[in-house]
Amino acid sequence: MMIRFADIQDHLSQFRVGIAGAGGLGSNCAATLARSGVGTLVISDFDVIEKENLNRQYYFTGQIGMKKSVALKENLARINPDVFVIIYQKKLNRENIPVIFSGCDVIVEAFDKAEMKEMLIETVHEMMPGTPVVAASGLAGWGKSNDIRHRKIDDMLHVCGDEATETSDDLPPMAPRVGITAAMQANVVVEILMKK
Repeated sequence: MMIRFADIQDHLSQFRVGIAGAGGLGSNCAATLARSGVGTLVISDFDVIEKENLNRQYYFTGQIGMKKSVALKENLARINPDVFVIIYQKKLNRENIPVIFSGCDVIVEAFDKAEMKEMLIETVHEMMPGTPVVAASGLAGWGKSNDIRHRKIDDMLHVCGDEATETSDDLPPMAPRVGITAAMQANVVVEILMKK
């Protein structure tokens, strides 16, 4: 079935997507979703931009020192001023996740730490049943593009990445694999929303 881009944008404009974290995954995924025409993005991140972030995150040198959520809202407005962006400068936890992401049709997990990933997935499944989560795991280093994949665990959980490559000082996250994984997360979100 063929669908014109304007029709896709009209459809996607009805939906609200939550993004938990505005680092490499979250900032790049948000930019891709804004370009695709998702109507509302709800982004939560408490951190500030550092020079070391610029190798993989969707920010610019003049934004160093700014809150990531504030800078990302600025950048998204330049990409697509029709996207409504709601930001929170909070560290996410079991208590505030259901409040911050209330009404979201899909939630993107974009954390660095495994325990935060697990906490978000468990919280959404327990307290926001029926809300799909698109998570990421295994994106450090470079090369091996074909190892990055999407795996549907069930109707409510999707994982993008190679699910093996852990970030370390010797194997840092770099723009190409982070970008591929973030774009894949955005693609899964669009796929979910196009079926609604």
